[in-house]
Amino acid sequence: MQSLLQQIKQLATAYAPDTVQLRRHLHAHPELSFEEYNTAAYVKQVLESYGLQAEPMAQTGLVALIKGRNPEKKTIALRADLDALPIVEANQVAYRSQSEGVMHACGHDVHTASLLGVARILADLREEFEGTVKLIFQPGEEKFPGGASVMIQEGVLQNPAPTGIVGQHVFPLLPAGKVGFRSGMYMASADEVYITVKGKGGHAAIPEMNVDPVLIAAHLIVALQQIVSRHASPKVPTVLSFGKVEAKGATNVIPDEVKIEGTFRTMNEEWRTEAHGRIRKLAEGLCQSMGGSCEIDIKKGYPYLKNDPELTGRARTAAEAYLGEENVVDLDLWMGAEDFAYYSQQVPACFYRLGTRNEERGITSGVHTPTFDIEEAALETGIGLMAFVALQELAS
Repeated sequence: MQSLLQQIKQLATAYAPDTVQLRRHLHAHPELSFEEYNTAAYVKQVLESYGLQAEPMAQTGLVALIKGRNPEKKTIALRADLDALPIVEANQVAYRSQSEGVMHACGHDVHTASLLGVARILADLREEFEGTVKLIFQPGEEKFPGGASVMIQEGVLQNPAPTGIVGQHVFPLLPAGKVGFRSGMYMASADEVYITVKGKGGHAAIPEMNVDPVLIAAHLIVALQQIVSRHASPKVPTVLSFGKVEAKGATNVIPDEVKIEGTFRTMNEEWRTEAHGRIRKLAEGLCQSMGGSCEIDIKKGYPYLKNDPELTGRARTAAEAYLGEENVVDLDLWMGAEDFAYYSQQVPACFYRLGTRNEERGITSGVHTPTFDIEEAALETGIGLMAFVALQELAS
């Protein structure tokens, strides 16, 4: 009698070509965040062809259950995201985007196709395991407030409530066939910082008659770096960066105001809240001390993503059994943000990386670029591993 691992590997090999075609269809028909109506309809149709029923949630999201024997024993959730990015694709491939100015440049087509492949495998094996697998196809990962937060508000983590949730994400820095894990804090929270420095404009040749917001803004940008260097614990990764400064003056004109825009990222929710207060206090005090004033708007984005040590440890052990220890690597901290973090703040979570790189074929571009693509052999790894992780978790 074949082991469950062997059965999953055989099914993953058998279903990999179809999963590639699913991914290519999704890649060719991308939709922006919270506009994934056709994508959701396609996913629902595919799930129904596997004998599974999908229920709508968050307008363009879907939830489906695969019930094994004794379905109430335990539930594990698996998540994929549906949305694409406003990028013009530069790849000249048969499956290139047919939606003008929209592209699956972050691999969400891979995540969705993979979860469909997992669904097919687990539907075939439902008599071989106990418990329930909850499939979450989530909209709007790329756009605030994040589809995960909407799904949670609408009850995706209830009825039945999962004991944990697993997600995978493409990783173009890692060769196809390999995966990466990190326990504990992994990805950063992400907040947007908008500051308008107000002064009194006038002729640049008579500065004593003005309150120069450009000078104030320059001091402010430098001074705000002490929020990180002198108030953040060295043990907590923190970044404060400003990427846009707008002063609509001229060589001989001092403007009335300067707009500054940036991002604040960290991996500790208590420090995150404290830092917001420090940014406000420092900015208001400095501007006032130099004769001006300021308005500050800090838009709170995704929380930081924490991988539950126990769930992540079990998932990594499963990956080593499935792929071999040599194909499972350690991940470093990543200051990018992911709305999967909302789930990780609610239930034990494991968010791991799926290698998609193939240097021999020139598949090396990073995510969010017009030339991003994947080595499609990674899909066989993606569907088999996630199915195995899910069933190992249900059996634990």
